[in-house]
Amino acid sequence: MDTGSAYDVIRLTINTILIGSAPVLAVALVVGLVIAFVQALTQIQEMTLTFVPKIIAIFGVLALTLPFVFNTLHRLSDRVFDLIVSGGV
Repeated sequence: MDTGSAYDVIRLTINTILIGSAPVLAVALVVGLVIAFVQALTQIQEMTLTFVPKIIAIFGVLALTLPFVFNTLHRLSDRVFDLIVSGGV
């Protein structure tokens, strides 16, 4: 295995991680910003108000995007296993 193949596998893995986690992270960011904005407007500084809606939103998005994440990881594993079988790794 040469360094080019190793860099290719590492690049594919990092790209897959970023694409697979993007929907959940984006929703957590948006929900967190909305809650912070509401807290700033109403001056309610309750700690559970920050976490409970964010956790509910994250689990909801995770349940909806689980097939997408699975397909993304499946494509990466197929690519890596094909490289192993062909002797590229």
